[in-house]
Amino acid sequence: MRIATFALLLGAVGTAWSQNKPVTMDAVMATARGGSPPVWSPDGARFLTTSGTKLSVYEVTARSRKELLDLKLLDGEAKLPPPEAAFAWENRRVYGQPIQWSADSRQLLLTRGSDLFLVDAATGTHTQLTKTSGQERDAKLAPNGKHLAFRMDHDLHVMDIASRKVKPLTKGGTDLLRNGELDWVYPEELAIPSAYWWSPDSRRIAYLQFDVSGVPVYPHGDVTQVRPVSEPQRYPQAGTQNSRVRLGIVAAGGGATKWVELPEMDGRLIARVDWLPDSSGLAVVLLDRVQDELRWVRVDGKGVTTIYSQKDRAWINVKDDYRFLAKSRRLLFGAERPDFRHLHLLPFTSSGGAPAAVTKGEWEVSDLACVDEANELIYYTGTETSPLERQLYRVKFDGSGTTQLTRGRGVHTISMPGTCTSFVDSHSSLVEPSWQTLHSPDGRLLSVLVERDTKAAEEFEILPTELTTFRGQDGTLFHARLIKPAGFDAAKRYPSIVQVYGGPHAQTVRDAWRGADYDQYLAHRGFVIWQVDNRGSAGRGHAWESKLYRRFGKQELEDQVEGVKHLLSLGFVDPSRVGLN
Repeated sequence: MRIATFALLLGAVGTAWSQNKPVTMDAVMATARGGSPPVWSPDGARFLTTSGTKLSVYEVTARSRKELLDLKLLDGEAKLPPPEAAFAWENRRVYGQPIQWSADSRQLLLTRGSDLFLVDAATGTHTQLTKTSGQERDAKLAPNGKHLAFRMDHDLHVMDIASRKVKPLTKGGTDLLRNGELDWVYPEELAIPSAYWWSPDSRRIAYLQFDVSGVPVYPHGDVTQVRPVSEPQRYPQAGTQNSRVRLGIVAAGGGATKWVELPEMDGRLIARVDWLPDSSGLAVVLLDRVQDELRWVRVDGKGVTTIYSQKDRAWINVKDDYRFLAKSRRLLFGAERPDFRHLHLLPFTSSGGAPAAVTKGEWEVSDLACVDEANELIYYTGTETSPLERQLYRVKFDGSGTTQLTRGRGVHTISMPGTCTSFVDSHSSLVEPSWQTLHSPDGRLLSVLVERDTKAAEEFEILPTELTTFRGQDGTLFHARLIKPAGFDAAKRYPSIVQVYGGPHAQTVRDAWRGADYDQYLAHRGFVIWQVDNRGSAGRGHAWESKLYRRFGKQELEDQVEGVKHLLSLGFVDPSRVGLN
């Protein structure tokens, strides 16, 4: 009903487009960038959201939201982080968890300024845990809720929450020898946001140590300020030395680190580290430097065992689409074997075994949303409907009973608690602005959390975006999007701006709301907007993406030229006035 109502509204707006204002740069800059994603409690009964400085909690059963805390209160008590030195630049993908639930869903750990706070999840009352001149980075609660760990001055520390006593877990950390602290490559190329992990029983911490002393210094500069600031960064250009990385395990109570002897580590990358559910050991993903060979290894009291290995002629993508199944001692993981990413089940014991495919087909699993081990159900988003869309599906462990749970064309971004008892769907399409809804695990709508924001469509003339396809000279099917300028006349010849982002790991042609964006601004100034997802872009499988292998810059250009030729064949673009952005 709500979708139909909005469609009627959009249609009414469309008939009156000439009365609406052209999209301006002020409108582009004022476009909302989206709110915070839900932060689910471990029991799945509640989730947190932030709006400005207000922290709110939503109760799923009661379908009610209340303000829990104004974060300005904590900001007034916290010390400000010390000013960063010129050399303190770090990769943008390094981030901590500013809000964390305790394992019993009763308390929250919040990082504000340079300090840490413990907040009662029911009342919002808080306790300040630190008030120091230094900065506690990447703080994490232990699963038992009695301790927390954080990084300070290149070393790991642990706090006993009851006594507030802090002890170092590592020593000797410097800017060149980093304990539990990432270098530049790992977050950028492997999407690792943190370099240490609590064991489920709270007795140990696994961490990575980075020796960056052999990595060349690159003359990076911060040009975002009025006066550029020199920020030399240790960056391993092709052919130069990477950081030397070790994996260690240290007791939460302190003591010597036990270093893990991983196989053939010269030049290899530690792409993922995770504890096994029973804390008996670690699961580690290893990649060679060119990232075309992957290994899952098990580290336990019996040593280091390779459980699964994979090779690829181009490269291997590493994602967080895996879960350990405690009852059956199996690993559910995503892998491109070979052309499309699908889910597989693998025994994760020292004896190993062969992986069994759970999902199959010429489409890809985009994200793993949740795993209900008790009922042997898997929730995932994928492109089975269309590579331009993302829908949520449910499937049984044996691959049967696949069911689409989301409705409505477009892109659905899903957030589920670990209990899989409900989900939040953030959904939009090219004709529907984003809204956020709460659903039962079978897809039934429970509540509208955030209504669709129709303000831009009511105030401004949002020119239609057309999704189209064409075939290249070799028969390859390409997806493209087209915006015709305001007051379009097919008899005229218009200048065109071709928007290019060639990938990999990027998809720009999607059935998702764009609103009053920069393309709309340009179209209102007489430009035809054209964009093609060339070979190498995301959403169409690994075989499509890996066409860029050893052809970076060449394959994308060839495909973009094909796109421009098709655009010119439509007859309304001036071939002498085509520009790339």
